[in-house]
Amino acid sequence: MDLLIQEQRPSDEVLPGRKRMLRSISEPFVLATPAGVRIRTRLRPTAAEESALAMIGEHLGRLYRSDLAERVSLGLVPAAQRQRTQRKRAITSRSSSRWAGAITRSAEDQYQLAMRALAAEISQLRSTVDALQKRIDVPVGAKINGIRGYQSRSERFRKTRRLAQIKGRLAVAEESLGAGRPRITVGGRRLWKTRNHLDEASLTQDEWAQKWVAARLFLTADGETGKRGGNETIRIGANGGMVLKVPAPLCETLGDHLALEVPVTFAHRRSEWEDRAANNRCIRYDISYDPVKERWYVDASWSYGDTPVPRLETLISTGLVGVDLNADHLAACRLDASGNPVGAPISIPLELAGRSAGSRDGQLRASITALLDFARDTGCQTIAVEDLNFQRARDTGRETMGRGARGKRFRRTVSSIPTGRFRDRLVSMAANRGLCVIAVDPAYTSRWGSQHWQKPLQASGGTVTRHHAASVAIGRRALGYPIRRREDGPRTRQRTLAGEPSPRPGQARRGPAVVIGRVRPAATSRQGPPGTR
Repeated sequence: MDLLIQEQRPSDEVLPGRKRMLRSISEPFVLATPAGVRIRTRLRPTAAEESALAMIGEHLGRLYRSDLAERVSLGLVPAAQRQRTQRKRAITSRSSSRWAGAITRSAEDQYQLAMRALAAEISQLRSTVDALQKRIDVPVGAKINGIRGYQSRSERFRKTRRLAQIKGRLAVAEESLGAGRPRITVGGRRLWKTRNHLDEASLTQDEWAQKWVAARLFLTADGETGKRGGNETIRIGANGGMVLKVPAPLCETLGDHLALEVPVTFAHRRSEWEDRAANNRCIRYDISYDPVKERWYVDASWSYGDTPVPRLETLISTGLVGVDLNADHLAACRLDASGNPVGAPISIPLELAGRSAGSRDGQLRASITALLDFARDTGCQTIAVEDLNFQRARDTGRETMGRGARGKRFRRTVSSIPTGRFRDRLVSMAANRGLCVIAVDPAYTSRWGSQHWQKPLQASGGTVTRHHAASVAIGRRALGYPIRRREDGPRTRQRTLAGEPSPRPGQARRGPAVVIGRVRPAATSRQGPPGTR
C-alpha cells in the first residue's frame, strides 16, 4: 500500500529525541464464512417424558465426566496414545456404541478447548506481568523512556504484591500446560463458585442444585450420513416425531427407545433441515434444559464442508461499505471502486450499556441487520471492518490506559466494545444474505480519517463526525488506496505556473536548490516562467 511505512517497532517504544515511527500495515484479507449452521427449537415433553430425559441425561453425564477425567489424566500425548478405542469399548457396555462415540468425541473436544483456554490465560498473565514489571522498575514519580513510575510508594508496594500473586498463577498455569492437564469443571466454574455466594446471586440451595444438575446433563448425538434422518441415536422424522435410543442399563425401565408425543418443528432454516433429513445426510442433535424457564430445547447442527473464500480483487471491483465500530454506534459510509465516498454516511445506534446478555445480543443483531439493509440499499456486496483485538489492552488496562475517573471511564468504554462478537455475528449474518466481509489493519484509521476525510464529507450534508471519516479510511484501506492525501496545490493556472504542490504530511518542503555554484530560491505559487503574468 502507498503509505509511509517505516521499520516495525514496539508500540510502546519511543526513541529519545525522535518522533514515534509508524508501524507496518498488514494487508486486508477476506473473512471466512461460517463452516456450519446451528438451529434451535423448543421441545414440549410430557411429565413422564421429562423424567425419562432427565434420567438419560444424568446417566450419560456421569459416563462423560468419567471419560473426561480419564482423558485429562493421559495428558498431552499423540493421537495414537489417547486410548479412545479402549475408552469407547468400556462406555459401550454401559450405554451404546453410538452414545459412546459421542461421549469420547465430546471429551476430546472439551480437552482441546481447555488447552487453548489455558494457553490464552498464560498469554494474558504474561502481558500483565510485563506491564507491571516495567512500571515497578521505574522509580516512584519518575519517567524513563516513556514509562511512568507509580505516584507513591504505597501504590508501588501494592503493585508488587499483585505482581507476586500473578506470577504464582502464571507458574501454576505453565506447569499445567506443560503436563497437559488443564482444570475443567463440567457445569461451569462460575456456577460452581456461586454455590458459596447464594445470597449475592439471589438463589436458594434447591434452585442452585437444579441449575447444576441441568448444566451437567449429556444429551448429544453425532450425525451419520446414510442413516435414517441423518442420525440413529436421536432421530427426528419428516413429520416431527422424535425418537431417542435409551442406554442399555435403563432399557428395563424406559424400553429400547423413547418416543416423544408432541412433534418437533424447526422454524429457522426449515427447508434446509428437511432436505438434509430426507436425503439421510448427517445432522447432530443436542438436547438441553433451562431450569429458570422450565423448558426443554433441541439444537440441530451440520457443517457445510470446505467453503471457497472469494478473491479480494473480485469483491472490491464494485465498491464496498466501510464500517467503524464504536462503543455506542456504528458509523458507515458507501465507497465506490475508486475509493470515493458516495452519498451521506450514516450512524446506527448500538446501545449495550446496562443491558443483560440476551438483550445485548439482540441489540447487536438489530444493528447488524440495519447495516446489512444499508449495504443492500446502496447496491454493495462487500463490507469492510477493522481487525480489532483489545485483549492486550484489557489485560494491561489499569497500567497503560490512564488513571483516576477518566482512565476508569476509558477502560470501561474499551471493555464494552464487542469486537469479537460483532465480527462473528456480522460474518454469519452477511453470509446468509450473500455478502462478504473484509478485515483491515486498524492502525491510524481514526487519526488519518479525521485529518483527511472529515472536512470533504461535510459536503454530503448532515452531521459528520470523525467516526464517519474513519469508516471512509477503513474502506479505502480495504480497496487498496492510501488514506492520506496530498494537500492542494496552486488553484489558479496550476499547470502553467511554476509552483509545486505541498509535500505529503510528515515530509518537509524541499529547500532552495543549488544551480552551478549559486543558490536558486525554491519556486512558489507566485513565481512563474519569463513572459507570463
